[in-house]
Amino acid sequence: MTSTVTGTVEIAVPGPFDLTAAAGFLEGFAPASRPDAAGDPGVLRLAFPMPGSWRHTGVRVRQRAPGSLEVSVVTGHAEVAEVARQVQRILSLDVDGAGFTAVGERDPVVGGLQARYPGLRPVLFTSPYEAACWAIIAQRIRFGQAALFKQRIAEGHGTRLDVDGCPLWSFPAPAELLEIPAPPWLPEIKVDRLRVVAEAALDGVLDPVALRAGEPEDALDALRALPGIGAFSAQLVLIRGAGHPDVFPAGERYLLEEMRRIYDRPGASTAELSAVADAWAPYRSWAALLFRLDRDRRTAGSSRKRPEGVVPGKAA
Repeated sequence: MTSTVTGTVEIAVPGPFDLTAAAGFLEGFAPASRPDAAGDPGVLRLAFPMPGSWRHTGVRVRQRAPGSLEVSVVTGHAEVAEVARQVQRILSLDVDGAGFTAVGERDPVVGGLQARYPGLRPVLFTSPYEAACWAIIAQRIRFGQAALFKQRIAEGHGTRLDVDGCPLWSFPAPAELLEIPAPPWLPEIKVDRLRVVAEAALDGVLDPVALRAGEPEDALDALRALPGIGAFSAQLVLIRGAGHPDVFPAGERYLLEEMRRIYDRPGASTAELSAVADAWAPYRSWAALLFRLDRDRRTAGSSRKRPEGVVPGKAA
């Protein structure tokens, strides 16, 4: 598909936000396979199947001023207002971030991370559906291998969109994923679980608004009911897929290790660290991301086998 702008809308940005920082994060976020994301400062291009209609859509996002973004539908025929809401969720702009600064004032450790990464909010998977697919693909394999497999699925069965001359692959919509033949490099059990995820997306189980509407534990219970989605994966889908801003990802071992190091509490239990994170409310997900990002950058080049985003096997 080639670029044809069908609509543009300007959206307000509540609280500090830097699109260039978001693009830089996405560039290093291998599950999204976007090594080119930060190539054009102040501009971010995205391609995704729109949740609900699941039409493949290409989007250009520009930050012309600190308090606003310009969102343009460059490829596809989705309603621009609907696309803008999707972009707001992906960039965590559907949450008023004005109070996040106060978290750093209450907790100087968080404040130091905010100063190190100014204007950065979580950049999410394009949908909880895509996050759940990543969780299934990435179980029990190396991070780089999982990213390669996900990209193969996108290129083999998704849709290639031309977004301002930039070729981007939109991940297969759920109905398309149901029809793909089982790849020889993906275990049959993962293929079966991907199809269950696709059916759940079509049934509305992975609707981002619904997942964030009630209590987080209720959403996590619903997600854990899907085959292959354990406690860790459920948190990933809720936090990095639906964009819930205030869930402490207690299943992220590297986050807990980083907290023990930086707070100088080497023997702290998960419950004790969760109590520390209570001071981050109502932005616990946001603060946790800064810890993980800082750890990943601090330990870059080490022998770690599971960088940020890798999902361990399903819990029993």
